[in-house]
Amino acid sequence: MDTSAPQDALSRPLGRQVLVLALPALAQQYLHLVVQLSDQFLAGRFQVSDPAARVGYLSALNTAGYLYWFVSSYTVLVSVGSTALVARFVGARDFALANRAAGQSIVLAVVFGVVGAVAALVGLPDLIRALKLEGDAARVCVEFLTPLAALLAFQITESACAACLAGAGDTRTGLKVLGLVAVLNVPLAWGLCFGFGPFRGFGFIGIALGTGLSHVIGCITLLVILSRGRSGLKLHLANLVPDTGLIRRLLWVSVPAAIDSLSAAFCQLWFLSIVNRLGDTAASAHGIALRWEALGFLSGAAFGTAAMTLVGQNLGARTPDRAARSVWVAFAIGGGLMCCMGVLFVLLAEPMFKVFCPGADLQPIVDTGAPALRLIACAMPALASQIIFTAALRGAGDARVPVLFSWLGFLGVRIPLAYLMTAPQVDLGPLGTVRGADMGLLGAWVAMCADLWLRGTFFALRFASGKWKKIEV
Repeated sequence: MDTSAPQDALSRPLGRQVLVLALPALAQQYLHLVVQLSDQFLAGRFQVSDPAARVGYLSALNTAGYLYWFVSSYTVLVSVGSTALVARFVGARDFALANRAAGQSIVLAVVFGVVGAVAALVGLPDLIRALKLEGDAARVCVEFLTPLAALLAFQITESACAACLAGAGDTRTGLKVLGLVAVLNVPLAWGLCFGFGPFRGFGFIGIALGTGLSHVIGCITLLVILSRGRSGLKLHLANLVPDTGLIRRLLWVSVPAAIDSLSAAFCQLWFLSIVNRLGDTAASAHGIALRWEALGFLSGAAFGTAAMTLVGQNLGARTPDRAARSVWVAFAIGGGLMCCMGVLFVLLAEPMFKVFCPGADLQPIVDTGAPALRLIACAMPALASQIIFTAALRGAGDARVPVLFSWLGFLGVRIPLAYLMTAPQVDLGPLGTVRGADMGLLGAWVAMCADLWLRGTFFALRFASGKWKKIEV
C-alpha cells in the first residue's frame, strides 16, 4: 500500500487538489446521470398504443426517480461518516484506523441496506398512493421500483465503498467502477426491457432490473478492489467484526447528516405530491426538467465531494485554515461550472426536452417543462452554495445546525409557497381560503428557487463563521 500518497497530496496547490478530487467525482456523477437519462430515454420510447398511457409511463418514472433520489439520501446514513472519518484518519496518517473505519462502514451499509429493502418492499404501494399517483401510472411505478428495492443493499454497500475511497483521496477508482456500471446498465436495461434474440424481455420493469443488476456488479467490484488494497485502504475480514466504539463515531457524523438528507427527501416527496396533483403532463415535465437540472446539481455534488475530503484530511493534519481555503476554492470552481450549466438551460431548454419527448403527442410536456428548466438557471449560484458548503460542514462533523436550515427552507418556504403558486386557491381549513397564483408547474419551480436562495445563503454564512473548525468526530 502507498500510505504516503494522501499526505503528499496535501502539499499540492489548492486548485490542483480540488480538481484532482473533483474531476473524477464529476465524471462519476455524470455516469450516474447517464444511467438515469438512459432509463428516461427508454421510457419515452416505450411503445404503448394509447398516447395518454405513454405520458403515464413518463409520470411513473418521474415518481420512481424521486424515490430513487430518496435512496441516495438514505445512503448518507453510511457515506458521510465514512468519508469524514477515513479522511480524518488518513490526514493524521493513522491507516490502521482508516482501514477499520472502512470495514465498519461496510457492516453498516449491509445492515441499513437489508432494513431499507424490507421496508421498501412492504410499503411501496401505500407510499405511491400517498404521492397522489393513480391508475396505471401508480401500478407501473410500483412494478418499476420493486427490483431496485430488492437489490438495495448492494447499492448502499457500493456507495459506502466509494465514500471510503473518497475519504482516502481516491475518487478515480469510484469513477472507473461507476463507468463499468454505466456501460453495463445500458445494454442490460435495453435487453431486459425489449428482449434480445429469442428472449422477449420483461417490458418496462426490465429497465429497473438492468439498473439494479449493474449496481450489484459495481458493489462486488469495489469490495474486491478494497480487499486487494487501494489508496492506503485494505479491507480485512477482521475489520468487519462490529466495533461499537467506531460505529458510534461513524453514526455521530452520519445520523445528523442523514436526518438532514432524509427530511429533505421527505419534503421533496411532499413537493412531488403537489406537482402530481397538476396531472401527468406536469409530472412528466417536472421529471424531465429535473433530469437535465442534474447537470448542474451533480457538478456541485462532485465539488462537494472534494470539499468534504479536503476538510477532513486537513483537519486531521491540524491545518484548519487550509481546510477553509480549499472549500472556498471548490465553491469558486464548482459554482462557476454550475452557472455555465445554467446558461445551457436558458439557451437549449426546448431541444433538451425533445430528446425525451419525440412526437407531437408529447409536445405539451415540452411546452410545460421548458420554462421551468430556464427558470432554475437563476438559482445555480445558490444551489452551488447549498451543496458544496453542506458537504464541507459534514466533512468537519458539523451536521446538526444545518438540519434547521433545511427544515426552514422546505417547510417555511418551498412547500407553502408551492401550494400558493400552483393552485387557483388554497384551502386553509378553518381560516378559509386564499387566492393562489395558478401558475402550474412553473409556480412550483418558483417556490423551489426561493428555497434554494434561502438555504444557499444560510449555509454560506454558517461555513464562513468558522465554528466547524472546533468540532471533534
